[in-house]
Amino acid sequence: MDNAMFCYQCEQTLGGKGCVKSGVCGKTSTVANLQDVLIHELKGIGFYGQKNLEKGLKIRSEISKFVVDSMFATLTNVNFDPSRFVEYIKKAEEIKEELRNAVGEIENVPAEANYKAPETMKEMIEELETVGIMSNEKLDMDIRSLRELLIYGFKGMAAYAHHAYILGKFDEGVNNFFYKGLGATIDNSLTVEDLFNLNMELGKTDLRCMELLDAAVTERFGNPEPTEVLITKKKGPFIIVSGHDFKDLKELLEQTEDKGINIYTHCEMLPGNAYPELKKYKHLVGNYGGAWQKQQEEFDGIPGCILMTTNCVQKPRNSYKDRLFTTSIVGMPDCPHIEEIDGKKDFTPIIEKALELGGWQQDEPEKRIPIGFAHNTILSHANEIISAVKEGKIKHFFLIGGCDGARPGRNYYTEFAEKTPKDTIILTLACGKFRFNKLELGTIAGFPRVLDCGQCSDSYSAIKVAIALAEAFDCGVNDLPLSLILSWYEQKAVGILLALLSLGIKDIRLGPTLPAFITPNILQVLVEKFGLKPISTPEQDLEAILG
Repeated sequence: MDNAMFCYQCEQTLGGKGCVKSGVCGKTSTVANLQDVLIHELKGIGFYGQKNLEKGLKIRSEISKFVVDSMFATLTNVNFDPSRFVEYIKKAEEIKEELRNAVGEIENVPAEANYKAPETMKEMIEELETVGIMSNEKLDMDIRSLRELLIYGFKGMAAYAHHAYILGKFDEGVNNFFYKGLGATIDNSLTVEDLFNLNMELGKTDLRCMELLDAAVTERFGNPEPTEVLITKKKGPFIIVSGHDFKDLKELLEQTEDKGINIYTHCEMLPGNAYPELKKYKHLVGNYGGAWQKQQEEFDGIPGCILMTTNCVQKPRNSYKDRLFTTSIVGMPDCPHIEEIDGKKDFTPIIEKALELGGWQQDEPEKRIPIGFAHNTILSHANEIISAVKEGKIKHFFLIGGCDGARPGRNYYTEFAEKTPKDTIILTLACGKFRFNKLELGTIAGFPRVLDCGQCSDSYSAIKVAIALAEAFDCGVNDLPLSLILSWYEQKAVGILLALLSLGIKDIRLGPTLPAFITPNILQVLVEKFGLKPISTPEQDLEAILG
């Protein structure tokens, strides 16, 4: 089915304005329009959910998890399977009806809250003019901008809430804010100031969500340890695990033990090699490849399998479509999917396929890189770091992190890292680090100059380190010799940016381009209030920062 669409939620959106026929990410107009219908349904769920909460009625945990999971499914590079979205939409209708019946008769219900989705996929994808981002042509541009900023922040927070749920952790305050915020996006009484404040509230809530996920992960897998991780190939059958889900990695490691299969992490799964409860498996041998956008090249015709656990999947080439397995929230038409049944996943199909393919025929010369510098590790060495700063050995800290992507201009982050003075330390996280984490940048005061804090959700680690340093030096975070140089691609980065701004952190440099959904007026507010600025050149930015 070939239809119109409009999507501008990610950094690579067509022309920096919006994708209108198919997504640069690879999603079809069918999937884009089904996602719009689902988001519209979730706004109605938000409205009725908030009315339930205002009446003191409790919302079932299963409903909150559905909101989180279905919202996450619409994030860039997660689910490309239209049939899965039809299922989400039908379920959303049932949940909205349940919440509406529970709350009873109420006044001033927005028409959007009572929207009823069509029954068939064909009719659903024709709803663009009714529910699409630009469906209300009369809506004030700045109001639309702040509503979309809120929606995309929710998509990012949904990813972290999903991972915490999987590990048995959730927070009612986080869950309940989904209802409040989603309902607010169809409340025409809210002003620009109201919506701006809600975005700041989302930032604070996202920080709580990341803290919750950090606790869930470290309780289950231990605190990351400084680790030299292998980044070259080993002989033998193998499975590459991509995405973000350590629980899936753990289950796969258990099921492949003593089967002669090597397990590699990929992209955002790289930090898994530093967790004690994962690295104890000897067949977790290292990390393969770089950031998500290179997977079509790196996976092309490989003699092994890939397990995609969450977002960052691309439409596979035919040369590896039969060996890319999806699970959980991920959907890719024509690729085998592994379901969870009664809390367990049976990875037999991917194990058998990996053995059949045989793997690499010989070892590569060994190369390793350091990882495992989350907040527990760094803060355990706080006294040495503080002393090194006071003695002038460490002059400045740079946080260079965020999402990587394919748009030209991202070599800025490589060049920036290369040009940082030798008496500075680089904190990094998320897949943006693959632009420079294999460079030989040396050590300083006994530490690697590049300290890998982990996944994008481990922005919490970097924030915790910054706050601890500010307390140690008896100053504010903005007074530290610390500069944030961020790259963004998708909606988790939006949530993280809102978290940083909600803390009052200023002078963040953002690139490689600014979001298409931010209007000039809203951008001006962010510039005036927080000093947010676009990246320029490495030389100019370093000169401005270091003088």
